[in-house]
Amino acid sequence: MTGPATYNVGTDGPVVYLSVADRKGTVIGHVGANDEHDAAGWVGPPGLPANAVNAGGRWVRALRDGKARQLAPTALVAELARGSNDSEWSHAVPGSFAEAPTLTALKQQPSGG
Repeated sequence: MTGPATYNVGTDGPVVYLSVADRKGTVIGHVGANDEHDAAGWVGPPGLPANAVNAGGRWVRALRDGKARQLAPTALVAELARGSNDSEWSHAVPGSFAEAPTLTALKQQPSGG
């Protein structure tokens, strides 16, 4: 038995990303992607309160849906940047679509503000 379709979780190349904020505007994580390695994932900082962790689940489900629709990882992030997954609890931060040199650099992006 197989689980839901998922992108690869690792890449050593550059990643495009989108910051995600809760309804108060606090950054709760990032959605990052790299087409070369068919990689995309949710990067949330440690120590988030439960409501922020729960809000991040919506973005993980969007990643699974994008893979199931056979979207290239960066095409999915671009779609999410246009607000396709925004809700009352979390939203794509306007103007945050950017590129990081590596996944490690993305994981070091500031959050909480």
